[in-house]
Amino acid sequence: MNDNVERIESVKAGSLGGITAGIGYVSLAMLEALSLPKYLPSLTSLSLAAAISIVTGFLFGITYRYIIRTDRNDHLNSGAVLAFGLVRGLAQIDVSKFELSQIWLDVSIVAESILLFSIARYVLDRALVAGWILPFSQQLDSLGNED
Repeated sequence: MNDNVERIESVKAGSLGGITAGIGYVSLAMLEALSLPKYLPSLTSLSLAAAISIVTGFLFGITYRYIIRTDRNDHLNSGAVLAFGLVRGLAQIDVSKFELSQIWLDVSIVAESILLFSIARYVLDRALVAGWILPFSQQLDSLGNED
């Protein structure tokens, strides 16, 4: 039964992370479309990118729940955001078309990814504080099955 409770809490954290990242991505894409209309993506690419944001946000939510446990270490929490943001952002950079004059665009891609996971962290932290989602070891402590 404890494993099922843990899975449910992980799915809740992942779902919240995925929804937050998806909404965050679409919001940022709309802002980019308004400010940089020449970079307007097609509906297909926007949908695919939003789906990828949801999946990465879901994985971040699950991982973040296990990383933080009941430890309130800001360096660890920020490191999780930075790690996910860098991996997602750097993976989107097309190095075969790299131009020094366009480096600001590459930096903005990485910054956007870090921002997405920062927003997801904020929402997950609020959910954890409110008790909507329980951190990993807190769940085990409350059931009397501490590792």
